[in-house]
Amino acid sequence: MAPIEHFLALLDHWNARHALTALPPGHRFEELVQDACALLPYLTGLPPGSKLADFGTGMGVPAIILAIARPDLEIHAVDKSKKKIAFVRQAALELSLGNLIPIAGRSEDLPPIGADLGTAKAVGSLPLLTNWWSRHSKPGAPLLLLKSEEGASEPCPSGWKIECRTYRLPTRGNRIILRLEKEPDR
Repeated sequence: MAPIEHFLALLDHWNARHALTALPPGHRFEELVQDACALLPYLTGLPPGSKLADFGTGMGVPAIILAIARPDLEIHAVDKSKKKIAFVRQAALELSLGNLIPIAGRSEDLPPIGADLGTAKAVGSLPLLTNWWSRHSKPGAPLLLLKSEEGASEPCPSGWKIECRTYRLPTRGNRIILRLEKEPDR
């Protein structure tokens, strides 16, 4: 079985017992896998061994998809839900993703990760996410956020610059990637 199919089958199995997502099975490939794949062009410049931190990873999205696509990166999947991180841990084991590091805990309480790139999908406000990223990033490292189109109207926190790119999912409509980067101190 291909890794993506295995991930989706594992999610179906766990979801029946642990209620990890309310997303119907027929929408999961597009909403979870294809959506996460929109981030792949941003990973091309990361050298092997780089660290990526995925905040609010839930059932491992986009972390698991990115770990499958880039086994040469160290992917930290962070979520406060121990139940969801248990699933991510099992997925890492069953999919042989030695580069996927599940972390259960609140981002503001964890030791700094020192990541080269950050991601989050539909998690929190921009001030909350930039606060987490300030704690866990290397200086100058960007943060990528997968959001609905409404996310483009969120005000950018002071001291950050933001770029917005729109993309489209086949049946789920337009989405955006917000790329945030801390402005250099003057």
